[in-house]
Amino acid sequence: MTHLFIINPAAGSRNRTEEYREKIKAACESRDLHYRIQISQAPGDCRRLARAAAETGKEYKIYACGGDGTLNEVADGAAGYDNVSVTVFSGGSGNDFVKLFDDPKAFFDLERLLDAEEVTFDLIRCNDTRALNICSVGLDARIGTDVSRYKRLPFLHGFKAYAASTVVNLCKGISEHYVVEIGGEKIDGEFTFVCACNGRFYGGGFNPVPEADPTDGLLDVLLVDKVHLPQVPGIIGKYKNGQYKQLGHLVRHFKTDKLKITCDKEVPVNVDGEALFAKEVEFAIAQEKLRFFYPRGLSFAVKEELTV
Repeated sequence: MTHLFIINPAAGSRNRTEEYREKIKAACESRDLHYRIQISQAPGDCRRLARAAAETGKEYKIYACGGDGTLNEVADGAAGYDNVSVTVFSGGSGNDFVKLFDDPKAFFDLERLLDAEEVTFDLIRCNDTRALNICSVGLDARIGTDVSRYKRLPFLHGFKAYAASTVVNLCKGISEHYVVEIGGEKIDGEFTFVCACNGRFYGGGFNPVPEADPTDGLLDVLLVDKVHLPQVPGIIGKYKNGQYKQLGHLVRHFKTDKLKITCDKEVPVNVDGEALFAKEVEFAIAQEKLRFFYPRGLSFAVKEELTV
């Protein structure tokens, strides 16, 4: 067994490479573990490094050293390989995926990560790539994929960077025309955004579907109708806190294994906080699964639904 640590220097608000190196060396050498450290040099490199390890056929535990974008690349690279399991050694700006566990701070503690148990998670296929957490199209995607512009500015870490991106993108326009094919329906109209959830948290703390379960083989999809600017303040808090059932006049909830969105033009698509651009987007439960390990004793059990 090799413990492979893939460090992303671009994750979070600062380069933590040397900090990671020191912690990894101390923890692994004290346990006499066989380990290797590799540094990402460019976007997509974490995916390439994870795939290269998986293709050897040897047993690997891969640690994505960064945030949700780093985890997304590593998970995509390792997807479908039974000889590889993946986790995140948290250090990004949001670290949202692990918030589905009851003690997400444990992912900052390498000693606890080395004492792990494992689960098999679903993945989302988004056109030709895969995601682990949440994908979206529309205002939500524009906000999420623009966060990287703000996260390294002073005092704009985590949710504050998301809030800054929200203000800027609200000024650019709220709704667009889409044709959404889901659950045997073809829905043609003006929409603010479409959100497909495998995990539960994104955007520095938004929890749109608290009951989303990354092991159930289904996506929890929220289809948000056209929203006018004066409505935004009253909606955003409920959406953030998973109270979509209180927004039944604007939000439709689907549980499905796939959906297709056709746009009038090429638009940004949020894939675990990273951006791709497409005119036609298909989200589906991927055929590939992901072995994911996490600190022993944690739980990701579905919480009781919020009362409405």
